[in-house]
Amino acid sequence: MSTVSAANAGTETTRLPGEPILPEARMHVVLPTSPVNGKVVHSKLCTKSKSASFVRHVCVDVSGTPLEGSWLAGQSFGVVPPGTDGNGKPHKVRLYSIASPSYGEDGFGKVLSTTCKRLLSEREPQTAKDDPTDHRLFTGMCSNYVCDLREGDAIPVAGPAGKRFILPTDRNAHDYLLLATGTGIAPFRGFIHELFVGPPEGSPLHAAWRPCTANVHLVMGTPYTSDLIYDDFFRQVAKHHANFTYHTVISREVRLDGGKGEYIHHYMDRTLPQFDQLLRSERTLAYICGLAGMQVGVFQTLAQRGLHSGYLDIHADLAGIPPADWTAEQVKRRVHATRRCMLEVY
Repeated sequence: MSTVSAANAGTETTRLPGEPILPEARMHVVLPTSPVNGKVVHSKLCTKSKSASFVRHVCVDVSGTPLEGSWLAGQSFGVVPPGTDGNGKPHKVRLYSIASPSYGEDGFGKVLSTTCKRLLSEREPQTAKDDPTDHRLFTGMCSNYVCDLREGDAIPVAGPAGKRFILPTDRNAHDYLLLATGTGIAPFRGFIHELFVGPPEGSPLHAAWRPCTANVHLVMGTPYTSDLIYDDFFRQVAKHHANFTYHTVISREVRLDGGKGEYIHHYMDRTLPQFDQLLRSERTLAYICGLAGMQVGVFQTLAQRGLHSGYLDIHADLAGIPPADWTAEQVKRRVHATRRCMLEVY
């Protein structure tokens, strides 16, 4: 999943109540200008059979490279696809969220994973020079490159990147609201693995690990039930841990109660009692990851319900405007996430 960070870092000297202490994240141990070769060791379709999307869980062995053991759950890594672009220049790096815990898929920090969705779309005019009658299929170059790789294939990688969208040092000092759409679920797979599953037996970290005692709510939004990613994994974890609640929100299907489909902010508003106390607590951290623009509805809902304190800094320019009337541009420029609200959109 390609990502762009939108969180405000701030300074540690002005930490307010409830703000997390984050571990130091290593950054750019491998530069995209000098990528190292990892090796694909596993690639599996992780959407269900009727889904119109093709999303793969891809595992990359980075043992013996500087990336080994260097990432934290929630960070991203870079893929530098081979070849050149239309201008004859080397392809630029693409960032993908790491879907594995900090100890890796293997428990030793040697194998990282990502959640890669193939980009398949018809061409649309982007400039006045583009032919409006050209509707040939457009395929994303890097996403399809990654998804086409077979086990044993080399893949040029770099990173890690990102220092804010990570779990706090003391996991039990906070409760968590995790909101995801589509492949924005990737970092939360790593989070939930670290909080409730732990390193496998044989890992040097296995003996000291303990499950998280905090309350964790994960809300996953997709167009159709068949688009849910890692659904079986999250359901199994929720089955065995009463302090982890997994919510699914489907936008293009009728709900079981007969209501129409909804987006995450609609679901939160409709079922507010289960989130009200969580969001009012200074212990709670909010993490939002997914398609650019998903934060608009979430931020509006928080502000409308008076639950934004501690999560949002709202510019004075919006003081006289009801949150429901905020435009996407106003939210982008005048509403900012605090250090208790981590935002990654792409």
